[in-house]
Amino acid sequence: MLRFDEIVFGPIKSRRLGWSLGINLLPSNGKLCNFDCIYCECGWNRDGRTSDPMPGLEQISLSLELKLKELSDAGAKVDSITFAGHGEPTLHPQFAQIIDRTVELRNAFFPSARISVLSNATTLDDAKVLEALKKVDNPILKLDVASAQAAKIINRPQLEYDVEKIVERMMLFGGDFIVQTMFLGGAEVDYRRDAKELEQWKNVIRRLRPRLVQVYSLDRPAPEAGLEKLDRGCMAELLQDLISENINIEIF
Repeated sequence: MLRFDEIVFGPIKSRRLGWSLGINLLPSNGKLCNFDCIYCECGWNRDGRTSDPMPGLEQISLSLELKLKELSDAGAKVDSITFAGHGEPTLHPQFAQIIDRTVELRNAFFPSARISVLSNATTLDDAKVLEALKKVDNPILKLDVASAQAAKIINRPQLEYDVEKIVERMMLFGGDFIVQTMFLGGAEVDYRRDAKELEQWKNVIRRLRPRLVQVYSLDRPAPEAGLEKLDRGCMAELLQDLISENINIEIF
């Protein structure tokens, strides 16, 4: 299971974001997420339960300021300041304030760096979270599947999850966001054979018209046994019609 011992970690070379300085808003020895995805590199939720608290705003702010100063003094490269970590970052009760402070610190130390948030989009009905995500350069919102049944299989949401409501909230970004989608082999929902599920997902992408769709496959061990990594050529073939419609897609 992937774990980060520090609030701020890296920078590490990311497939999608370049040199990425990570921020984990969740307990360092646990996992907190309202999804329990079968491919999650942090493992199953049940294996990450902890009574430890989340770090507070001041602790996060200080950790980030010290790290950015250290990297700036060293002449290091930071392409993205990325909220990821052990679960869903927008579950932090001070998420909006943390984003405001991060913007200030980014502007002071690495003004050309982008601020990125990897989110499963389940908290977009919270107005403060929505407005905070609109302030970052890269709101990266997960949409692996487009049907409730498929979501139960792949994402295993731990809350009432209505795909259509999520899509409606995504529409409030006016296309200025990134969709992130995992393509899996060996799962009960496998886009290589589930043409109907794939077409449903494509139709949602056509509605949303995000500025970018990032499609990727497994890179680290998954908690669910038997999952397979799809190669780039396979994913490109599955996405060819969207690509021909000039929807901006990056395949990893």
